[in-house]
Amino acid sequence: MDILQQDKDDSLPDRLVCDQARLSRDARFDGLFFTAVTSTGIYCRPVCPAPPPKPQNIRYYTTAAAAEAAGFRPCLRCRPELSPGSDGWRRSDHVVARALKLIERGELQALSLQALAQRVGVGPRQLRRLFVEKLGAPPIHVYTTRRLLFAKQLLTETAMPVTDVAMASGFGSLRRFNAAFAQANRMSPRDLRRHPRSAPAEALILRLNYRPPYDFKAILDFLRNRALPGVEVVDECTYARVLGTPAAPGWLRLSAWSNDEPALKLQLHCPQPQQMLHVVGRLRRMFDLDADPQAIGDHLRSDRLLKPMLRKRPGLRLPGGWDGFEIAVRAILGQQISVAAARTLASRIVQRFGAELDLPSEAGLNRCFPGAEHLADADLGAIGLTRARADTIRTVARAVMDGRAGFHTEQSLDEFVQRWVALPGIGEWTAHYMAMRTLGHPDAFPAADLILRRVAGGGEALSTRGLKLRAEPWRPWRAYTVMHLWASSVDATRQAKIL
Repeated sequence: MDILQQDKDDSLPDRLVCDQARLSRDARFDGLFFTAVTSTGIYCRPVCPAPPPKPQNIRYYTTAAAAEAAGFRPCLRCRPELSPGSDGWRRSDHVVARALKLIERGELQALSLQALAQRVGVGPRQLRRLFVEKLGAPPIHVYTTRRLLFAKQLLTETAMPVTDVAMASGFGSLRRFNAAFAQANRMSPRDLRRHPRSAPAEALILRLNYRPPYDFKAILDFLRNRALPGVEVVDECTYARVLGTPAAPGWLRLSAWSNDEPALKLQLHCPQPQQMLHVVGRLRRMFDLDADPQAIGDHLRSDRLLKPMLRKRPGLRLPGGWDGFEIAVRAILGQQISVAAARTLASRIVQRFGAELDLPSEAGLNRCFPGAEHLADADLGAIGLTRARADTIRTVARAVMDGRAGFHTEQSLDEFVQRWVALPGIGEWTAHYMAMRTLGHPDAFPAADLILRRVAGGGEALSTRGLKLRAEPWRPWRAYTVMHLWASSVDATRQAKIL
């Protein structure tokens, strides 16, 4: 790709913006583009601390996969594997976005390109063309680059055996992993591992980067108010939870990285290496680490109602959920009752139907949230649920088991809502809330929510239809306005108590 082609690429920021961001090492642009240097054959993040190369040697690429497809290798100094994802494509309902979500779930490991294309409703040649046009590389190259960059992070930050690294990054063969890694990095995995940066330990420590600003405290506050004893432990600084199965349980803990770096520190005990890439992907969605707050703010701050809220909380993100079925049950329990009451009911479900785990090293983490197969025929009335609510949970469990409804991230928002509201007991509020928490969909909008209607109406509740009309200019970021409106309501309540 030459410079003229790059200037026409609408997926890249303007070239002058790229130049300024690179020269100032602006972390807000980390992951939104990559800088390749023809004289060295290396590609870097915008925040790379190396001296600036000559302008005539610079090429800009939308993705790491595009830079690697053009023959560049990742920088060992700024480490492109640490870049947050470019959320613009991942969070829309575009064909490319839906295919990316499938790729991130590892579907290309089992599916052919033709099968992947069928899942998103296009032909394989059209899907490949769209990927090259929008991301600079075909689907298989995007998938391979993602796995190799994760492997590079594991090799750099942990002391995992190379064989386990190959499994963790989605390679079923050590020979194929070694060959792919050497081709992309111009060195073998063991060459990179000559000076490991961490000692063997029970828990791995990985860095999960984001684009600032990022309000980690707000997400922790949201999750702490809903935390389920035994499943999660949330305090003012950390989030911890169980993962895995009763036969192979694990745990994770997230906290802020030291020295005010734009990253979270992940401590991970994952007994099955092949699940690690999936776990990290889940966490990035759950904590909204790939969002672009600048793009969101630029779109929303023109609204007079939202502008002061965005000024007060520029780093507010969407708090997701670890498991789709778990969030669905919580959403049903939360219909028309307080957060505290819903948490009490959910805790009873965990204690009654959740499997007990043996995690002696992690105090407070000892239960799995029950799966759909455990609640499909459960006696939920025994823990205080109304008959209607118990019936809805059992219906949802059966629908998940037989495939009538699910939480696949490649679904469009309309498809997701349509499938869920077809089930008895599930209305639009519940379906959109679930889309926010499970899909991380940026345009999900539970318009029937009373708090949203009151705040948007300046104290006098709008009708659901009125709020939908009011929110039209907020598309495609309506879910972020939900978080801002909810936060504004909490602020007003606290202020009233003080007065």
